[in-house]
Amino acid sequence: MATRPVLQFKIMLQDIEPRIWRRIQISDLSSFWDFHVAIQDAMGWTDSHLHEFTAYNPITTEQEHIGIPDGEDEPHPVLEGWKLNIRDYFNLPANHKISYLYDFGDSWEHLIEFEGKQEKQSNAKYPLCIAGARTCPPEDVGGPPGYDRFIEAITTPRHPDHQSLLEWVGGKYEPSTFDPKKVKFDNPSKRWKHAFEGNVRF
Repeated sequence: MATRPVLQFKIMLQDIEPRIWRRIQISDLSSFWDFHVAIQDAMGWTDSHLHEFTAYNPITTEQEHIGIPDGEDEPHPVLEGWKLNIRDYFNLPANHKISYLYDFGDSWEHLIEFEGKQEKQSNAKYPLCIAGARTCPPEDVGGPPGYDRFIEAITTPRHPDHQSLLEWVGGKYEPSTFDPKKVKFDNPSKRWKHAFEGNVRF
């Protein structure tokens, strides 16, 4: 019996140089919530803030926003990511590049590029991170401008904020390192229960 394919994506954090990116493979049965959790874990984020995908509806081709609905004050309707399958969307050529926004305060924009379907490896566990570069920025660092200031400070021993920012980040931060073998993927169902049944506030 033929096995289901996995979908391969390249995830690139925008407005930062050198580029921070990851390449992951995920089951084609995954929901956008599953995809969100995989992106968080592959990048190195802590899933402490809201997120939103922007993609095109596979039937109407109209632009949609997918994530966690957050009440009536949203500038546009947000669809529940756990109810939508990524396979249905990425069959549409217009969705071969979509955006993923994490943390509406720091505004971390990610470009997600669909690289195609791959044959599932019998001995592999998915999601799977197969490549990438550089360390994820710290949470709440202030978006790309704050990250640039942070990097300048921690790499300049005489910078007035050098010591305080090193302490803030836990004593050590190596911006150029990344090992895909060290990526651990959480169970998206467990993450969902923690977020919603545990009344976690984003």
